[in-house]
Amino acid sequence: MESFFIDVLLFLWKNCFTNFSTVVPLGMPLNSPDRLLGRLDSEDASNLVLNGETTVLISREQNGDLSPVTSGRRDVVSRSLSGAKSFCDDEMDLEDGKVEKDRVKTLRCYRPIKLHNQALLSGLAYCISSCSMILVNKFVLSGYDFNAGISLMVYQNLVSVLVVSILRIFGVISTEPLTWKLVKVWFPVNVIFVGMLITSMFSLKYINVAMVTVLKNVTNVITALGETYLFMKHHDKKVWTALFLMIISAFSGGITDLSFHAIGYIWQTLNCFLTASYSLTLRRVMDTAKQVTKSGKLNEFSMVLLNNTLSLPLGLLLIFVFNEVDYLYKTPLLKMPMFWLVTTSSGFLGLAISFTSMWFLHQTGATTYSLVGSLNKIPLSIAGILLFKVPTSLENSLSILFGLLAGVFFAKAKLRERSQS
Repeated sequence: MESFFIDVLLFLWKNCFTNFSTVVPLGMPLNSPDRLLGRLDSEDASNLVLNGETTVLISREQNGDLSPVTSGRRDVVSRSLSGAKSFCDDEMDLEDGKVEKDRVKTLRCYRPIKLHNQALLSGLAYCISSCSMILVNKFVLSGYDFNAGISLMVYQNLVSVLVVSILRIFGVISTEPLTWKLVKVWFPVNVIFVGMLITSMFSLKYINVAMVTVLKNVTNVITALGETYLFMKHHDKKVWTALFLMIISAFSGGITDLSFHAIGYIWQTLNCFLTASYSLTLRRVMDTAKQVTKSGKLNEFSMVLLNNTLSLPLGLLLIFVFNEVDYLYKTPLLKMPMFWLVTTSSGFLGLAISFTSMWFLHQTGATTYSLVGSLNKIPLSIAGILLFKVPTSLENSLSILFGLLAGVFFAKAKLRERSQS
């Protein structure tokens, strides 16, 4: 198992970071997909919250993360491999696939280095990094039986802050300076962000990966309801049908789950509400945050640095509140070099989701990005069941498959809704 994660880490280092630098010129400003979030619980490929299930960069997808729920707006950059071409940013919300052309900005022309099969490589790197983030977290929490999820979250965020800061110092990326005004605007969002990551860690410890993936679909339902009542946004019948199918799959999956754990399901329910709240709140705060920055914009790396930096003091406080200090002092895991290697790799995977999601989006488009994100949950669920030897039944397997297909149907319905609007 440990060699599997080491191989994944080496693959990502060779294919994600090195290839990404040849696609995006140094110092080029980008407003790109959020991280889930994620982590979140990449949590979610297509619902990347700019944590990977982050952010997720859900996204610590947390994200991402990332189902077609995202943490906020993204600027989609069109590109050409045949020559120089000016770029225009159309703000995109990958949660609903809708391109909002209320703000068009022209970026400087540049000529990228031509590589063969960039779309395939970027898609493969994106899928591997988003899947690996959840699998590595599950391995740390369940495989090592590590009972300090908040400490793991703080360490992963610390790794992200250090890596982004180093890249900024060497001019690989550009970020907005963290001013007091920006911190005050962003702090309420960050509180939800920290809650989202912590509940994701706690739920993943008790629930198998496949069921976590299916249960996260409930986030889409909550977000859609929030959009309807808060933003007066209307969805067509196919979208609501897909959401209804997601609810059925979540209930049927929970009833037939042979490894059902009530505490895990409670944490996952809280995570769905916090993830949806993060997505909806981010939309309101985003425009205000851009107004208090020097450049008038807030790219994805700035959000990664901002979210993860602000999460550190709050996370340290929660470590003492949940009394994880005593556990950290007594556990022998902190004396194992392999444990540190795996946990450090999880921090790099969170950033890998951010890099590869942008790379993949630039090489393909919103439609391919969203659909691949939904389809990516299928091999993730299978891998979670096989790697961690999850006891299952035919009924539970069918419920999981039903939920995954409902997610794909939801992504297609949202894309269809976008094309008609």
